[in-house]
Amino acid sequence: MAQAVWGYDSDNGPERWHENYPLAKGDKQSPIEINSKDVQHDSSLSSWHASYDPGAAKTILNNGRTCRVVFDDTFDRSVLRGGPLTGAYRLRQLHLHWGSSDDHGSEHVIDGVKYAAELHMVHWNPKHGNFAGALKQPDGVAVVGIFLKVGKTPKPEMKRILEEIENIKTKGKEAPFQHFDPSILFPKSRDYWTYHGSFTTPPCEECITWILLREPIEVSSDQMAKLRSLSKNDENEPESPLVDNWRPPQPLKGRIVRASFK
Repeated sequence: MAQAVWGYDSDNGPERWHENYPLAKGDKQSPIEINSKDVQHDSSLSSWHASYDPGAAKTILNNGRTCRVVFDDTFDRSVLRGGPLTGAYRLRQLHLHWGSSDDHGSEHVIDGVKYAAELHMVHWNPKHGNFAGALKQPDGVAVVGIFLKVGKTPKPEMKRILEEIENIKTKGKEAPFQHFDPSILFPKSRDYWTYHGSFTTPPCEECITWILLREPIEVSSDQMAKLRSLSKNDENEPESPLVDNWRPPQPLKGRIVRASFK
């Protein structure tokens, strides 16, 4: 398969990524399945804090593999700190992974439970100079993972993102996305699991401190359907829905998952 065309189909999907991206078979890959019985409560884990500047939001785009919101990260205007992290990490982008139906779609699996979707807020450590530099360091990137579960109430906070979907229907489409505070997407509880892992997309660099929030946020089935109305094709190509853009859980290989809660 050609380097540029990894994806989620049988011919270029997660099972084959390692052919071009050998790191995909590394020892610290993500996502993982978390089993409560194997998790260690760590009382030294403090709470995490995000201070986000709504003015940092720039654009929303469909890159054929996900829907992504991009933020200005040229200085410390939207940062994450605390928890397992040392120093402040800058918010760069957020994106989602979802399924073809409401009963699966998340990348991390909790005690056998799959959620309908998983939101990733990607931050990087400015002490490494730039994003590319951060990708080469074990403490380079911090991702906050938030599960989306389907319930009766639509999540008003998700509305902003979903309203734009009409404008970025097909691959390569981008739209302005101004004045958005992503902290409205956080659940009420700050409880989290943390472990050292990787990006869940090629080249699967192992530079991520994961902060996975225990409490999911609730979205409606209609909201999920909206996400699935995105296409992974260019405008002039036959339509093919953008769904099941998740990587299955990877082997833990001796890593310890810590929890901020008992």
